[in-house]
Amino acid sequence: MDWKYEDSRIYAVNEKGELLAEATFVLQSDKQLDVDHVYVNPILRGQGVADKIMQEVAKYLREKGIVASASCSYANTWFKKHRDEFADIISDTIDDQSMACKIDAKH
Repeated sequence: MDWKYEDSRIYAVNEKGELLAEATFVLQSDKQLDVDHVYVNPILRGQGVADKIMQEVAKYLREKGIVASASCSYANTWFKKHRDEFADIISDTIDDQSMACKIDAKH
């Protein structure tokens, strides 16, 4: 996938401009953000795309030297599952995080 970066968002679209996948986040401080939403277009679900976008989020976090918490239940579970591999970018508060994933009307 051709990942695109914007302030507080990593996403991919198809040639028609339709959203294929996205992860959104809110900067909480200069060194921490909250991943509040992960979306995969229904036509791609079950193909590992959510994992791929979280890998891209992890890459972004490492490049920026930022740690993450996750109010999105998928992102929270993903970080916990990959805790050993990504300990350097996971906030100490990940286990105490309340989850309330942002739901956007377009999804």
